[in-house]
Amino acid sequence: MRYQTAIFDMDGTILETLEDMWASVNVTMDHVGYPRRTMDEVRRFVGNGAAKLIERCMPAGAEDPCYPDALKFYRAYYDAHAQIKTGPYPGIPELLGKLSREGVRLAVVSNKPDEAVRALTERYFPGVFPVAIGNRDGWATKPAPDSVYEAMRLLGARRESTVYVGDSDVDVDTARNAGLDSIIVTWGFRDEDFLRAHGAQHLAHNADELYEMLKDGTIQVANDTVATQASAVPTDIVKVDLIK
Repeated sequence: MRYQTAIFDMDGTILETLEDMWASVNVTMDHVGYPRRTMDEVRRFVGNGAAKLIERCMPAGAEDPCYPDALKFYRAYYDAHAQIKTGPYPGIPELLGKLSREGVRLAVVSNKPDEAVRALTERYFPGVFPVAIGNRDGWATKPAPDSVYEAMRLLGARRESTVYVGDSDVDVDTARNAGLDSIIVTWGFRDEDFLRAHGAQHLAHNADELYEMLKDGTIQVANDTVATQASAVPTDIVKVDLIK
């Protein structure tokens, strides 16, 4: 196996969560009296955490007078309704099980709230991820590399043997900021043309293809330099400017 550590994004990468987020957004819009959003709109809005999602849904963004109430309502509602239609993508449980049996150290890192990440990980992938990290107070969200560095620290991972797997432009930038090889999957929240336009170089179209890329190490590291402003940086990582 080429990689000793694989760090996965959650939404759109290992879990199909869009329908539950879409439903929660529209209940929230009903709550504040604003028009509902289409699934395609919500698909475009996700990727940077709940605060940014609701900001993008509001007519006046974060300056909207209803924004604080909407965000609070959304977080509570989604926490209670996050496992209705959510489930793993085809082949993902088998892929993760195979990687785990082959000794690959696994982590999931998400912009979801930390408690939601832990609950979803335990529900759908019990015993698979020794490290599951979500958004925590005082931490910068992805594409800042803070949470990725923390996962690497907890796993004892080194940059040259670690790969980051995601599904969006945020994930492309996260991997680049962390100085990691990356594989971007095409079954998530962004289409292939969009991903390529935003710098994705190594795309996996299904779980079997992803496994082969992880096993063979047929990709090249996109960047020999990585980001600043990490809360816990592995000692073998050199720091440079952060992509935002």
